[in-house]
Amino acid sequence: MTSKGPEGEHPSVTLFRKYLRIRTVQPKPDYGAAVAFLEERAHQLGLSCQKVEVAPGNVVTVLTWPGSNPTLSSILLNSHMDVVPVFKEHWSHDPFEAFKDSEGYIYARGAQDMKCVSIQYLEAVRRLKGEGHHFPRTIHMTFVPDEEVGGHQGMELFVQQPEFQALRAGFALDEGLANPTDAFTVFYSERSPWWVRVTSTGRPGHGSRFIEDTAAEKLHKVVTSILTFREKERQRLQSNPHLKEGAVTSVNLTKLEGGVAYNVVPATMSASFDFRVAPDVDLKAFEEQLQGWCQAAGEGVTFEFAQKWTKPRVTPTDDSNPWWKAFSRACKDMNLTLEPEIFPAATDSRYLRAVGVPALGFSPMNRTPVLLHDHDERLHEAVFLRGVDIYTRLLSALASVPTLPGDS
Repeated sequence: MTSKGPEGEHPSVTLFRKYLRIRTVQPKPDYGAAVAFLEERAHQLGLSCQKVEVAPGNVVTVLTWPGSNPTLSSILLNSHMDVVPVFKEHWSHDPFEAFKDSEGYIYARGAQDMKCVSIQYLEAVRRLKGEGHHFPRTIHMTFVPDEEVGGHQGMELFVQQPEFQALRAGFALDEGLANPTDAFTVFYSERSPWWVRVTSTGRPGHGSRFIEDTAAEKLHKVVTSILTFREKERQRLQSNPHLKEGAVTSVNLTKLEGGVAYNVVPATMSASFDFRVAPDVDLKAFEEQLQGWCQAAGEGVTFEFAQKWTKPRVTPTDDSNPWWKAFSRACKDMNLTLEPEIFPAATDSRYLRAVGVPALGFSPMNRTPVLLHDHDERLHEAVFLRGVDIYTRLLSALASVPTLPGDS
């Protein structure tokens, strides 16, 4: 029997709200308070706690529950501590108060993305330990910084560290997305972020003249080529009911720069684009296509990358993958309907998959609108608590996967 917290609240919900109140908001997240909170959890659960500073002030916190067979590879449960900024005036409640309304909805930045999952991991482990379970495989919970700004000072560095190698991760779970239907979305791959800046140079001059070969004219040609490609991909997605957003390449024009005055034709102008390249695209051919669009626009048009992910990896979702087999069977036993998809944006899973760790993105939130990064981000306490039940079953199944060829 669990003792109830304030106003009869379930203690897991009370803990969740406590974590939501820690202001780990970019661009200046209070990681110190989050790490202290996690250290306290480790102490209470009797877990070891390792802190790995991957960049100045950026600590990866690792909580470990050792398995009975140390020769087996481990299960890695990853979550990020940071949350995206808020526009407080657009919220019904203070985004860091973790206000719970009369219906049981908890309003907070991070409620869906992804402090819910962090606490669900902790509470599932607490429950399993409390029931006296022991599993062959070690379970590591990693709480990482920097994910919301690309993970470059977080997971990207951590996977290169000896402390990461020492975890001997065989399989990982990371964040997914809510699903408004009865089903649960699970992500087995993701699109590659390519942030591209196209710079066009041309003849300058007075704004009253018909100047040939201007930077703006040539930039316009490139923009037109890229937005035509965008429309083709959008049509492809809309015309095929079997395709999900992550299966096509998206692009958006996100920045236009250049010019000095109304009456001066500028010598240079630039346009920045956010491409999300589908995992089945030939990246070399796609880069050549970019080159082609620039060359077709004329002389002096070049492009450079602000970000270029070139290691798309797919975690198999069939019985050839013993991890998928264990995961999907546990879900079937709970009567959960799974919808496997390619994640449309980017998560820390890409860094794990790139170093050979199969990973699935899963946030058990069905019948829930997708509100990550949105105003009034919220999660119903019943959905949150069911997530604890789901992880309890999933961890039992995954930590009991028998010896695999790559284990010893």
